[in-house]
Amino acid sequence: MLIKTYGSAVHGIEATTVTIEVNISGGTKYYIVGLPDNAVKESLRRIESALSASGFRMPRQKIVVNLAPADIRKEGSSYDLPIAIGILASSKQIANVPLLTEFLMLGELSLDGSIQPVKGALPIAVQAARDGFRGIMLPSANAQEAAVVPGLAVYGARHLKEIIDWVNGTPLPAPTDVNIREEFQKNINSYDTDFADVHGQEHIKRALEIAAAGGHNAILIGPPGSGKTMLAKRLPTILPPLTMEESLETTKIHSVAGKLGAASSLMTVRPFRAPHHTISDVALVGGGTNPQPGEISLAHNGVLFLDELPEFKRSVLEVLRQPLESRYMTISRARLTVEYPASFILVAAMNPCPCGFHNHPQKPCLCNPGVIQKYLSKISGPLLDRIDLHVEVTPVDFSELVSYTPNEKSAQIRNRVTAAREIQANRFSSHPHIHCNAQMTPQHLRQICQIQESGRALLKTAMERLGLSARAYDRILRVSRTIADMEGSAEIQTAHLAEAIQLRSLDRESWSK
Repeated sequence: MLIKTYGSAVHGIEATTVTIEVNISGGTKYYIVGLPDNAVKESLRRIESALSASGFRMPRQKIVVNLAPADIRKEGSSYDLPIAIGILASSKQIANVPLLTEFLMLGELSLDGSIQPVKGALPIAVQAARDGFRGIMLPSANAQEAAVVPGLAVYGARHLKEIIDWVNGTPLPAPTDVNIREEFQKNINSYDTDFADVHGQEHIKRALEIAAAGGHNAILIGPPGSGKTMLAKRLPTILPPLTMEESLETTKIHSVAGKLGAASSLMTVRPFRAPHHTISDVALVGGGTNPQPGEISLAHNGVLFLDELPEFKRSVLEVLRQPLESRYMTISRARLTVEYPASFILVAAMNPCPCGFHNHPQKPCLCNPGVIQKYLSKISGPLLDRIDLHVEVTPVDFSELVSYTPNEKSAQIRNRVTAAREIQANRFSSHPHIHCNAQMTPQHLRQICQIQESGRALLKTAMERLGLSARAYDRILRVSRTIADMEGSAEIQTAHLAEAIQLRSLDRESWSK
């Protein structure tokens, strides 16, 4: 008897509905066809044990399971549940077959029949709603995640027997309900850190505020213990709150990567990813035999922090260049190509030299100029070209450390950042792929970043006296436009240009001498 159930295949952050056809006829062998990977092929052994533990039997006949469309590779263990239900229906051990056409199913079966969570429940639920399914049956651990999709009934189960009872006619329980608006608003700014914890470093706070306001990448250069990591960790707290669209897109990426907790439904705060410097290029940008999102995609709509930047392998840093410009990552394999979004703010931190005390106000540097230059040259010019702000971090004075003067809270800074972002959103409203000043093209620079004659004179003087490179020119204009937006100025003033020039330390020829 031919029976059809429905599952889903995830590629990138999008899902495709898979029809699972089960036919039982005379014979003795089991077959799974339709480009299954090893995890799918092994499912029949798990299913046999799970059926036995649930009081049912595995038919001792020829079982053919077809996963259609057959030209899409099927990966993972989420097909266990729909295949098991299809086998029971095809062998007439369960009767309510019409219900099978109304629900999409997914879940991994344990040998005792319990249902284990799977990756990618959110994009699967989104696709199920698009395809007109009445609901979705899945592991209880994934129910909160899938329930954020409106118009789709979500039923979470802990054991195969629960699904069998529902298909056999037991009344369905109340579907899992998540008030996404309420949860979104409740947790939208629930950060564990705050800029109020940082004493001193006012010029660094100002630089990070500029980075947040314009979406600019930044590098912090300073001696050990000066607060670079502490400051970088607090950058997400001053970024504008996630929109609902950004939250759903970010949650889909983390769902596909299996990074959401059992009680999680929506990601309501911007992600902060800080991979160790021993990371491989595949782990950073994504990929593998079965492509998965990398750290740059997990940082989408948030912050990617690379501490001890010169310690990263050169090949790892160089693969950042393309996604920093395009803001997405394309992974190509012989059988498929997937795209992961990767729009993030890059914040890097590094010591100014191997010993860490170059330009230190008190401690002497033990490195000669050649060693310093070799250390800095580990970071290529093309990568630095994509970093707008070069910020020197100096040690905090003792008087500031012990000061009881209240520091400005992240919420206050975030309000100013949000106001600047709203100006940019209006400016680029007719350009759907540009959201902030850091994403401006050269054409936009010519139109939007007009400067006065005094500003041109200042830029010329800066490039000549400070040894600024030609590549710094566009970056200075972008940053000065952001500073003008923060000040509510329609035009870029000379003071805005001067501050932007001060934030290009590594472009100065004399910096490492």
